[in-house]
Amino acid sequence: MAKLETDDHVSHEMGLHTEQLTGRTQQRFFDLEESDNLLYPEAPDVDFNKRAEVDAAEMEISEINLKIRSLMAEGYGSIVIKNPLARHSLGVGILSRLNLTFEGSLGYFGVGLIDGPNVRVTGRVGWSCAENMMAGTVVVEKNAGSTFGAAIRGGDLVCKGDVGSRTGIDQKGGTIIVGGRTGAFSGFMMQRGRMVVLGDAGKNLGDSMYDGTIFVGGKIEDLGVDAVEGEMTELDKAWLERKLKMYGLEAPNGVENMTKIVAGKQLWNYDNLEPSEKKIVL
Repeated sequence: MAKLETDDHVSHEMGLHTEQLTGRTQQRFFDLEESDNLLYPEAPDVDFNKRAEVDAAEMEISEINLKIRSLMAEGYGSIVIKNPLARHSLGVGILSRLNLTFEGSLGYFGVGLIDGPNVRVTGRVGWSCAENMMAGTVVVEKNAGSTFGAAIRGGDLVCKGDVGSRTGIDQKGGTIIVGGRTGAFSGFMMQRGRMVVLGDAGKNLGDSMYDGTIFVGGKIEDLGVDAVEGEMTELDKAWLERKLKMYGLEAPNGVENMTKIVAGKQLWNYDNLEPSEKKIVL
């Protein structure tokens, strides 16, 4: 099995490890041979070839979420939820591998706090879809509301349509892809990870971003505080082409014509403030 390299990984060349949060970073490299480290102790052993369908039309939210868990406990690895009817907080807190499909739309806080499943939503999603997502994939076929991918830490979160404002607010890792437009304050207080917007971006893009990268294929209404244009590299272009191809998406004008936005790093003063904050506390 392949071993992770820690010294010369291309992500360093792409500028993804530039932060200097001494003593704060949660970056860790795992040995893939130690597979126990990649699973939660209580994660059910599911078979992706074992498939179940649930008609949720007459079910309460808690019943639907409990039904998903009971099916996973029985070993079902592919679950289809029909008629979710835009209910809120569906598919949340799933911490293991699972192919989960919602045939319809979700309301607020759909598939939040997940770590591992591959989710597809054939309709739309409301506010805060995939908030605090740790790993896995979420693909939304239509549009999404505001705070799409808030505080996401890992995985791929994809909306093939338009999204609302504050997309990826407080993003700490992972990748967010928007096939259409994104609203104001997208990438606000971004700390890590990458965001790709194939359409236009609204006001204050990347406002107060600390690190991370935003790629935009359309027009940018204006940039937020400390967000600046960066140089597009060959690694960036190769990564964009590969990642977009995974989800059947293309940059309308080609990845070579996308705009790269990064942090100007004029707001890197948090660590300088830390000693005085500690002194006050002590």
